[in-house]
Amino acid sequence: MHWLKLYLVGAVVVLAGCVSAPPAHDYSAFRSADPHSILVLPPINNSVEVVAPYSLMSQISQPIAESGYYVFPVALVEQTFRSNGLTEATDIHAVPFSKVHEIFGADTGLYITIDKYGTNYVVLSSETIVTISATLVDLRSGVVLWQDSKSASSAESRGSSGGGLVGMLVEAAMNQILETITDRGFDIAAISTNRLLFAESHNGLLYGPRSPKYGQPVASEKKK
Repeated sequence: MHWLKLYLVGAVVVLAGCVSAPPAHDYSAFRSADPHSILVLPPINNSVEVVAPYSLMSQISQPIAESGYYVFPVALVEQTFRSNGLTEATDIHAVPFSKVHEIFGADTGLYITIDKYGTNYVVLSSETIVTISATLVDLRSGVVLWQDSKSASSAESRGSSGGGLVGMLVEAAMNQILETITDRGFDIAAISTNRLLFAESHNGLLYGPRSPKYGQPVASEKKK
């Protein structure tokens, strides 16, 4: 059996060595379009949490603005759509790009989908997960300039309780209660949006014209 253990350990090491960051995006269309402004459309919520869109939209502007772009006020954008009879995100996402550009005058539109949001309890573990995907579209031409998906979990920075099976069960239950009561999803959503959009993140947005690094390669391009 000793040889079997060595084989398994070797296999784990090989697999671990194969894990690497996703390949860098092709930013050629993004650079060619050279957008200066981004309009964030209300996100499509595929999670069961009704608060997910509000949690996300309250934080979405920061990583975009810090990357160097003008971000249209999200509350004003939502109210404008409501004034035109559009209250559902799926209907808003279906509006022709040219019409959105005509109404707001934005260079690009950011179309977001919330895939996961909330705290899950699975026997011996409990974690809050937020997974979001986004597509940046040139509203002037309809060309997709960038798209990606990122996730974050409260379990990433959590250590083991070391209390055996009973301790693990208690810890999982307590984590679920605390993270649900305190809406940990809000904090995890902030991590997800930064991972997804911030220019300093792997495969994030390019540096915008308001950034001192405008025109410079982003982190993922430097690793090519």
